[in-house]
Amino acid sequence: MTRTAGCLFIISAPSGAGKTSLVRALLQLDRSLSLSISHTTRQPRAEEVNGKDYYFVSRELFHKMLVAGEFLESAEVYGNLYGTSQKWINEAIVSGQDILLEIDCQGAQQVRHIFPQSVSIFILPPSIEALASRLKSRAQDDSEVIKKRLAAARDEISHICEFDYVIINNQLEEALNDLACIIKAARLCKARQLIKYQSLITQLS
Repeated sequence: MTRTAGCLFIISAPSGAGKTSLVRALLQLDRSLSLSISHTTRQPRAEEVNGKDYYFVSRELFHKMLVAGEFLESAEVYGNLYGTSQKWINEAIVSGQDILLEIDCQGAQQVRHIFPQSVSIFILPPSIEALASRLKSRAQDDSEVIKKRLAAARDEISHICEFDYVIINNQLEEALNDLACIIKAARLCKARQLIKYQSLITQLS
């Protein structure tokens, strides 16, 4: 069996669609997946841990890293900067590690340009009413910010045709099963299997 390069999975969704909950559940279900931890200039929330949820850095340090070309992708979201380490992604993929990138549509476009073989998945809420309800129930933002997030959601959703797969997150368990199926199918695609089992296929044929 030949070691193959790792798969790169991109997961995007409008704020409030349940992307983070799905990703956390998937990582518990599939221990062979690694989550790429982004750098951000925003302040950590109460439950977030530096180095686990994000690398929380100053705008000055972020700009230095950006100028040095350290980011695979970067974007500004609601006034905060986010970026993915290019070095870490490259090393992980070469080592055969499957990577999960939880990023917005702007970042997804940048990653697909560099890694066209990546698998991109878009998470949709079951309705705009459900999305608004989820944003309000988080109790993290005031009504004006929620209004902006709903407007931004429509813009994010306008990019849906750029993605390979679409999942409706109505029930978490069902959406998680759909997500796990996509991951498994990508690992079993012909191109990867021909490389991974090259000696076996040669022997059998």
